Amino acid sequence: MTDFLFDLSQGDVIYDIETYPNVFTLYAIHSVTKKEWCFEISERKNDLQFICLFLETLNKFNCRMVGFNNYNFDYPVVHFIYQNRNILNIQLIYNKAMSIINSYDDRFSHIIWDNNQVVPQIDLFKIHHFDNKARSTSLKVLEFNMRSNSIQELPFKVGINLNSEQINQLIRYNRHDVLETLRFYEISKEKIKFREELSKKYNKNFLNHNDTKIGKDYFIMKLEEHTPGCCYRMINGQRKMVQTHRTSIKLKDVILPYIKFEHPEFNRILNFLKNKEIVETKGVFKDVSCIVNDFKFDFGTGGIHGSVENKIIESDDEYVIEDWDVASYYPNLAIANGFYPEHLGKEFCSIYEDVYTQRKSYAKGTAENAMLKLALNGVYGDSNNQYSPFFDPQYTMSITINGQLLLCMLVEKLIKIAGLTLIQINTDGLTVRYKRHDQLAVHTFCKEWEKLTKLTLENVEYSRMFIRDVNNYIAEYTDGKVKRKGAYEYEMDWHQNHSALVVAKAAEAYLIKGVEIDRFIKNHNEPMDFMLRTKLPRSFYLEWGGEKVQNVTRYYVSTDGDYLEKVMPPKGEPGTYKRKNGLLESYYQSILREVGGKWNERIHTKNKSVHEERRTTIHIGWTVQICNDISDTTFTDINYDFYIQEANKLIKELKK
Repeated sequence: MTDFLFDLSQGDVIYDIETYPNVFTLYAIHSVTKKEWCFEISERKNDLQFICLFLETLNKFNCRMVGFNNYNFDYPVVHFIYQNRNILNIQLIYNKAMSIINSYDDRFSHIIWDNNQVVPQIDLFKIHHFDNKARSTSLKVLEFNMRSNSIQELPFKVGINLNSEQINQLIRYNRHDVLETLRFYEISKEKIKFREELSKKYNKNFLNHNDTKIGKDYFIMKLEEHTPGCCYRMINGQRKMVQTHRTSIKLKDVILPYIKFEHPEFNRILNFLKNKEIVETKGVFKDVSCIVNDFKFDFGTGGIHGSVENKIIESDDEYVIEDWDVASYYPNLAIANGFYPEHLGKEFCSIYEDVYTQRKSYAKGTAENAMLKLALNGVYGDSNNQYSPFFDPQYTMSITINGQLLLCMLVEKLIKIAGLTLIQINTDGLTVRYKRHDQLAVHTFCKEWEKLTKLTLENVEYSRMFIRDVNNYIAEYTDGKVKRKGAYEYEMDWHQNHSALVVAKAAEAYLIKGVEIDRFIKNHNEPMDFMLRTKLPRSFYLEWGGEKVQNVTRYYVSTDGDYLEKVMPPKGEPGTYKRKNGLLESYYQSILREVGGKWNERIHTKNKSVHEERRTTIHIGWTVQICNDISDTTFTDINYDFYIQEANKLIKELKK
């Protein structure tokens, strides 16, 4: 009966829900057949029975439900409906949804773990690590990055009762989100396949793991196989994480004994570090730098950085540009020197080395190679994560401090070669320019460094580099391929801002091929490369020509548009006078009570300004055209001058 009713076959079902006080909707699309289902619970319709039958049928056919942030929100609501189907009403569903949204301090309390789910879940939000604060990405932003025909935000304020026509509109919006999630699912298929292969091989569910978590979990699995209880122990019936906590760290205890310098500036940094005792590992080094041969080296707890700025540097018949990177620097630094989190013991290094050796045995592009790379790279970052079984901040410092100093030892060797100049140095490598006849000397020094450190250097040659600063540059390899960083990037990750990609493309075309900026931009025939977007928090709102528009809005700079304004809430209570800077809170409150909230020169600004909404024009002096729906736009009024100006900013300071 249910098979016929839902016309189901094996495969993933993409879904999304919407919840309001008087309506709940669930929209779903089969990824293979594209069959669609819409379920509603409201005063006008009650599909509760069909929702439960639908879940049971999905279970019968071994289907999976795929969503966007469904693991933390959509599925817990759906599971609540299924579990409470005999006593359920629409208000209970809405209350459940709100309790999840408002559970800031207890994010795990509503999750339905894998072994309790009626239908297995795949969460694209988690797979792509959008649940990480630095990578946080909404479905609306993804719609912009995927160049969707339409970007739609929730049509009604959360918490209001909807009438029948509004419910119909909500369902259309619900369907739109499912179609967009389906598009991202198709994009994510390789990532899902990779996780399926790992899950099958290791008999562990990796389906909703981000890349970093896959690597860390694999490493934990190997550690526990070798020494059960080294990462987690059962204490009083509860699984507890094993860690090493430090009250302080004396950096002289982590610095390798063979690190020595001749140059006085490098020695100054070494002595500074040896005399430093820290109680935390984040932000403890500020303005720690030195200048050697007119090149500035900036040191930090995360790594070393330095670069020439606003330069065009070229290889020619006399000079070569060569980039040297340490192969798997941080993992191999630990392996070669026996660094390990104290609670994990020396076996940590043996397992680390085994993982590294295993990875080399698998071809690039295989699931095993990708997973083992993640296992190697995920450990260092997690050694400073208080929620990880790798946690030991002294291990973190042993890696990052020695990593920086060892690269400086290599620099000290290389700058002895007359005419050699340092172009860049970063966390795991450096770039130099030197005379071609000195190549043997350069390579000899690098070999000596490898022998001393037991690490491996990998080198490539560049034909040209266009460098604004350490984070923004283009490097052209001798085979014509191009490496882009920062403002010059246009092949972006999904969590990055894909706005105005024509700007970076035009700058590269000028620098690499000599194509004039204005000619490239005026002849560029991909309208989506001109698109920009806003992304505002819910407490802000956006106005275009005085009318409110979506917080995530797609637009382009136009000759025939209107001004776009960001409107922010007041910093204080609306209508009250702004206070002077530098006042003690007790003094301010005392005078405020004395004057009954009226303006007073002792505590308020002289110009008697009051707290009110703050407005900022986006792209001051330029009008824009909104195009959240591409079908509404002809792109005949693109203001090329804006994009030409932005591209010129990327090239105007660069000098040979």
